[in-house]
Amino acid sequence: MRNLILQCICGTLLLVAGCGETKPAMPDVTSAAPAPLPTQAAPDPPPGEKSNPSIVVSGPIIVEHEVEIRAQRDGIVQKIFFDAPARVKAGTLLAEMDDRQVAANLEAARARARSIAADLKNWEAETEVLKADYMRAQRLWNLGLTSEEQLQHAKYKVESDQWDIKRVTENLNTALEEEQSLELEKEKTRIVAPFDGLIARRYLREGQSVAKGDRLFWLSAEAPLLIRFTLPERLFGREHRGETVEVTSADFPSERHSARITKISPVIDPSSGTFELLVQLTGDHGSLRPGMTAEVRIQNTR
Repeated sequence: MRNLILQCICGTLLLVAGCGETKPAMPDVTSAAPAPLPTQAAPDPPPGEKSNPSIVVSGPIIVEHEVEIRAQRDGIVQKIFFDAPARVKAGTLLAEMDDRQVAANLEAARARARSIAADLKNWEAETEVLKADYMRAQRLWNLGLTSEEQLQHAKYKVESDQWDIKRVTENLNTALEEEQSLELEKEKTRIVAPFDGLIARRYLREGQSVAKGDRLFWLSAEAPLLIRFTLPERLFGREHRGETVEVTSADFPSERHSARITKISPVIDPSSGTFELLVQLTGDHGSLRPGMTAEVRIQNTR
């Protein structure tokens, strides 16, 4: 009996000891989000870039002389002498329009000017005759052989002819101006190259009727090649004219070209916070052509 009581007491103590132990916490059903990966610090730039930082910008390759030649008057294209991609010199006749009507009007104006010029010569000669009559009348009046009315008549006749000479002179000037105007209209029928360049495109055809302002040719110079781009205002004042920059093209990555800063805008655009620069390529242009996009690497921008 005593042994049974001792066994019950021991079991009770063991049960109490088991209930007092702490159990480990069970994980939740939902899995926790994975911990973020540690960020990797950006690699330090090469030592050369620290001492000589650079900035790369891109822009189109342009030329100073590039124009679409347009018709200056209405007419019909009579003859085309050059087509793309011909190289032409300044003043080369590219095409001509039918100028028969203008030529006829010009000849009529020249004939009218010649007629008025001859009429002017006639009035000048008649004035000389009247001057001689006036001098003779004045001598006769001094001798008392003629009346004062005859003297005054001769005097006013000379003055009248002088006014006629002025009138005819103005008519001649008007005729000469009309002649010059028609000569300019005749020149407009001749399409000439305004500068040395390459015909990039031809828009007209022989026999085509064109109106004033219609496109005829696209003429572009081949050199010098220029690149216009902008830089942020924080770099304003750090670049100077004459400095050398490097120019590359994504289409021809193996080529490296040198350019020189020729213009720097003296003001900053308030809408974009940038200022404009213009560089000119020096030396051989290689594969670069107007219209391509190039990259400009500017050194020493600190």
